[in-house]
Amino acid sequence: MTFKVIVSDKENSYQIESNDSVNKQIIGLAIGEDMDGKLVGLDGYKLKVTGGSDKNGFPMKKDIDGSRRIKSLVSGGIGYKPKSDGVRRRKSFRGNTISEDIVQINTIVREAGNKSINEILNPPQKEEESKK
Repeated sequence: MTFKVIVSDKENSYQIESNDSVNKQIIGLAIGEDMDGKLVGLDGYKLKVTGGSDKNGFPMKKDIDGSRRIKSLVSGGIGYKPKSDGVRRRKSFRGNTISEDIVQINTIVREAGNKSINEILNPPQKEEESKK
C-alpha cells in the first residue's frame, strides 16, 4: 500500500507517492507530529502532519485518538459545513493516527531545505546540443 503525501509549501502543493519501505516509518504518526522529509525524498525538509483521509474518503480528525473510525455528532468544522446555523449532523471520521487504512496524508513544510521542492521533484533537464 502506498501513501499519497501532499506537501503544502505556502501557496504551492505537491503530491508525492511513498514506497512500501517508508510506510513502516510513517505508520503510527499522529496529526501535529513532525516527520523527516527524507522519507518522501525531500532531503533537509521537516514536514508537519496536518490531516489525511482513509480508503473510503473519511477525513482524519485531531480530536479522535487512535486509528479507529467513529460516527460523531458535529455542527461544523472538518468534514462538515452546515448550510445554516444550529444544524448538526452525525458524520464518520477517522482517528488522528496514521494506519494502513489511510491513503492520503496532508503535510505542511515546517523547515525548508537547501533546494526548493520544485527543483527536487522536477530536476532541470539538459538540452541536447547535437542536432541531426
